[in-house]
Amino acid sequence: MKVGKLPADLLAALLARIPNDPSVLLGPGIGRDAAAIDIGGGRVLVAKTDPVTFATDEIGRYAVHVNANDVACLGARPRWFLASVLLPEGAAPELATAIFEQILEACAEIGVSPVGGHTEVTLGIERAVVAGVMLGETTSERLVRPERARGGDHIVMTKGIAIEGTSLLARDAATELGRAGCAAEVIESARGLLVAPGISVLPEAAAVCDAARVHALHDPTEGGLATALEELGRPAGLHVRVRREDVPVLPETRAVCDALGLDALGLLASGALLAVVAVEDCDAVRNAIEREHIRASCIGEMVAVGGDVIIDRQGERPLPRFDRDELARFFDAST
Repeated sequence: MKVGKLPADLLAALLARIPNDPSVLLGPGIGRDAAAIDIGGGRVLVAKTDPVTFATDEIGRYAVHVNANDVACLGARPRWFLASVLLPEGAAPELATAIFEQILEACAEIGVSPVGGHTEVTLGIERAVVAGVMLGETTSERLVRPERARGGDHIVMTKGIAIEGTSLLARDAATELGRAGCAAEVIESARGLLVAPGISVLPEAAAVCDAARVHALHDPTEGGLATALEELGRPAGLHVRVRREDVPVLPETRAVCDALGLDALGLLASGALLAVVAVEDCDAVRNAIEREHIRASCIGEMVAVGGDVIIDRQGERPLPRFDRDELARFFDAST
């Protein structure tokens, strides 16, 4: 198998073997990124685990935020973080210290307590890997269930696409970008996207949940916006119609993708939030997000019939599919 997510049919077959547990309100499934567990008294524990395997620079920060984002997408507040840190043979003690400090700093920024984990030097890996676990809590009333999306709902997106992938490429492939003609100041600006606007979606997720009854929230990650949009409709048996001109793309992302011949729609995309809301709630949700000084754009609608569609200057066509993230494709081609 190639680097990246498991093929959907294989993953579905594996997940189908998991027995039912009545306390699990939201369990594993294709496109589901976190679990929700009824712990009594109207309280819900939300649990998420995700590794960071692409990044080398600021890997601890990535691990905290990508896990916190998926907890927030179920309407929960991230509270506790655990990390398994695997270091390659010969790693300097300074690498362990740097990752630890990154985790502490990122947790402090979002009010999360680091509560445990494991760190070791591991045989057979070439670079550090951090597998994070984030726990959060919410109530049964505030829990966001992705199957609640309805045909006609609007899709609101924050910030821009491929923020994480853009920053990661600027940090780990700066030499290749320079050779491809990307200006040094653009590369430096792209590096900074990790912090500003950043890859956390916690402020806008909380704002959306406070403003309206949210039908679904999703944090685009591996496979980019295109994969996230496909996943967005699956729990409710719906499809998406997206207007390409309304999808925000930061200048740095456009420059990096043009230089390396990548499609921003399929590039690692933490930092954006997709919110599915009723038509009548769309303006209130956008206003709530913008009060957090975060850009919000209505990029399309959920539809009950037809396939996933993107509309651009060439007309209407199927939403592109990416068997693996554009980042993985680039790094494979570079080795």
